[in-house]
Amino acid sequence: MKSLKDVMTTNVECCTPDDNLYQAATKMKQLDVGAIPVCEGDHLLGMVTDRDIVLRGVAEKRPNSCQVKEVMSEHLVTADSGMIVDQAAQMMAEKQIRRLPIVDGQKLVGIVSLGDLATHTSTTDEASFALNEISERPEVHH
Repeated sequence: MKSLKDVMTTNVECCTPDDNLYQAATKMKQLDVGAIPVCEGDHLLGMVTDRDIVLRGVAEKRPNSCQVKEVMSEHLVTADSGMIVDQAAQMMAEKQIRRLPIVDGQKLVGIVSLGDLATHTSTTDEASFALNEISERPEVHH
């Protein structure tokens, strides 16, 4: 059985809590991602998502110079690098999350996306279940 250390992305770009929303959004655009971990050194403090920037930033009329720590999500679901891929897929489906930071101790060592796991779960049914549980309803995107 594969563990998360076998499938995780290890060269994870981070923001600092003092970076501003513009810097975070620019980094997301450059990396073509929708979420970036917020760290001090290699210590994970939170995640900032495109949704955080829109709902907690733009929709609340915060300036682009607003610090990431003002809009980031701090209560994160994380896993350690030794977790089995199937367990991670199940947990992500249950918690309705698409990106799972991988933390050993307090240190961010990687990140796993739902897509990463879908190709590595032991059965197609489990991968399909996880994807379907987390995917948005198509009617939302008219």
